[in-house]
Amino acid sequence: MTVTALVVAKAPVPGLAKTRLAATIGDAAAAELAAASLLDTLDAVSAADVDRRVVALTGTLADAARAHELTRALASFTVIAQRGDGLGERLANAHADAATSGAVLQIGMDTPQVTALLLSDAAARLGSSDVLGSAEDGGWWALGLRNPDHARSLLDVPMSAPSTGADTLAALTAAGASITMLPELRDVDFESDLEAVAQLCTPTSRFRISVRQMSN
Repeated sequence: MTVTALVVAKAPVPGLAKTRLAATIGDAAAAELAAASLLDTLDAVSAADVDRRVVALTGTLADAARAHELTRALASFTVIAQRGDGLGERLANAHADAATSGAVLQIGMDTPQVTALLLSDAAARLGSSDVLGSAEDGGWWALGLRNPDHARSLLDVPMSAPSTGADTLAALTAAGASITMLPELRDVDFESDLEAVAQLCTPTSRFRISVRQMSN
């Protein structure tokens, strides 16, 4: 089965990106970290064993932190616009828009510690089942579906809630998806997440370097 890796991302524009993180470290620093996290994620996806690579993007990239780096990194991806009102609708539409044939493996931009090996393993699992990767805060960091229509289940799931992961699993199972769970990861939402996630990144990770620079 062919696999399309789908990154759902928001342009890291100061004042618009990572607002919960920005509340304690400021708009510019939050946008810088969001850009670093997205760049690390794109690196991992680029090196993963998948057939196609798509980014569903919202926001104005020209106004983003590290805009030139992001533009260069995105040159090797198919970039599509997010569409829809709520997050659930935008995710469901992104799955539908990214799917040409085969499965779609979707991740966000809040887990810079993700590796090409982890993504390749998730893609391989899609040969026999759908996959879901839980996040420590009760959400999820990855969703792989062999039938993109199952992503419509996300329309009825409350997003950014402590029960989002469990509710997503229940909705997908009810829709007929067969789920294999991936390793749990911690995503970056608050200042308290920065050091813990940075420690899990490689020494050359942009996110890790940015966190270290902030703490000095």
